[in-house]
Amino acid sequence: MYRYDSYDQSIVDARVEEFRDQTQRRLSGALTEDQFKPLRLMNGLYLQLHAYMLRVAIPYGTLSGKQMRKLGEIAAKYDRGYGHFTTRQNLQYNWIKLADAPDILAELATVEMHAIQTSGNCIRNISSDQYAGVSADEIADPRPWAELLRQWSSFHPEFTYLPRKFKICVIASDDDRAAMRLHDIGLKLVSKDGVIGAEVYAGGGMGRTPMVAPLIRDFVPEEEIISYLEACLRVYNRYGRRDNKYKARIKILVHEIGVEEYKRQVEEEYAHMRTLGLNPPVEELDRIRAFFAPPAYETDLSDAIDRADPAFALWVDRQVVAHKAPGYAIVNISLKPLDGIPGDASAEQIARIADLAERYSLDELRVTHVQNLVLPHVKKADLPAIWQALEEIGLAEANLDLITDIIACPGLDYCALANARSIPLAQKIAQRFAEAERQAELGELKVKISGCINACGHHHAGHIGILGVDRRGVENFQLSLGGSGAEDASLGQITGPGFSEDGVVDAIEKVTDLYLAERESGERFLDTYRRIGMKPFKEAIYG
Repeated sequence: MYRYDSYDQSIVDARVEEFRDQTQRRLSGALTEDQFKPLRLMNGLYLQLHAYMLRVAIPYGTLSGKQMRKLGEIAAKYDRGYGHFTTRQNLQYNWIKLADAPDILAELATVEMHAIQTSGNCIRNISSDQYAGVSADEIADPRPWAELLRQWSSFHPEFTYLPRKFKICVIASDDDRAAMRLHDIGLKLVSKDGVIGAEVYAGGGMGRTPMVAPLIRDFVPEEEIISYLEACLRVYNRYGRRDNKYKARIKILVHEIGVEEYKRQVEEEYAHMRTLGLNPPVEELDRIRAFFAPPAYETDLSDAIDRADPAFALWVDRQVVAHKAPGYAIVNISLKPLDGIPGDASAEQIARIADLAERYSLDELRVTHVQNLVLPHVKKADLPAIWQALEEIGLAEANLDLITDIIACPGLDYCALANARSIPLAQKIAQRFAEAERQAELGELKVKISGCINACGHHHAGHIGILGVDRRGVENFQLSLGGSGAEDASLGQITGPGFSEDGVVDAIEKVTDLYLAERESGERFLDTYRRIGMKPFKEAIYG
């Protein structure tokens, strides 16, 4: 994984001291909240319903055991003993005291971490595939490009104050595990005539106007990706709306002027950018790529797994996926225990997972965009020990991609923007479908819940999506069907009138019952929905 050089460290250290001074001036009254707000947001600090929330950047979701352990220590020392992993592969602390925020940033800096690019109208934390570098189906490890983009975008003078926040994703597989086409810009690494480059998608996003990004260029050589992205962002920065924050994202610009016109303007700008010599030298990408060289895997390892224990065998079948190196496996850790809060992990759990990463995963772990964790380099012989350790800390749930593996934003329990609570609803759905046999019968079924139209819970991309709204002061939940954030990206369609909290759980049961009655052999829920359409589901729900 990437390690800071002296330049990286000096930038982060300087930012910490700058923010310490800004915080002291706010606490003394020298700065008003209106003056302080843009400063704190540039350092990932939000003011929520009950306390400050700090969002910590985890670039492309990659962490060392040391970094993970520090996150747990901060949770115990400065928060209420837990952290919340987000859909952007970051971590949030929900109970921060303003006076402590600079000290937290200083502690993060000791392990090469920060909260830069986690808020504000800038290029946000770059996201990627949680299986990057270990999946056999990828063209190349996408993380060197993600790291190059992180360095390019950090404090970029032209893109520090964009019309609105801007999210970039990089993948390298035909299987999209990072919702790439629901980003402002998505890059998919491809090979053309033996040369590595990228397909570029622009204008995706969720929120109140969800859109799936169209392809705007089918190939950009890797050495020119920076110039091409500069062109994409320059056009957006020049013409993106600043008079209405609800219409300020790049998806609105692409939609309003049309894909072809946006492509034309980008190509014109790209031709100019190529004359400026702004692309980093090839040696720089090679330098970064060296940090992501495959580790020294052991050879002649056995692929055998003892499945004598049925509970262990179930966990292996659901949570463990293939690794590109013989004798190794990728382990998914569910942060969705049936009685828990989706994405939350206690300080003790974080510390124990750091231990597992150091002992069994070559000191590396990943955060996924569905609020789970991954140990990417596990010997198959060590799977029983990992499973046992996860059992001890309550994180051995075998539910990856099942109906209880629910994405949920913090909702009205924490967020000042929310209209409804997401967490209690997620828990009720999980309890309703708790039986392992029932979950297995339903198969892949992705439920996603947002407490407001900003869609932090990615409800538009849920096979079953739920949006919390306010109906004359009463929480109400809209149900949508047919969304996907994968390579078959699609947006869910609203079924009809909304429901109470208990009512939407009942509606989901009716939806799943119809699916089981109508599905054909081998079909997932999404396949059945796309084949038979919305009408039968609406009839089942509303009568």
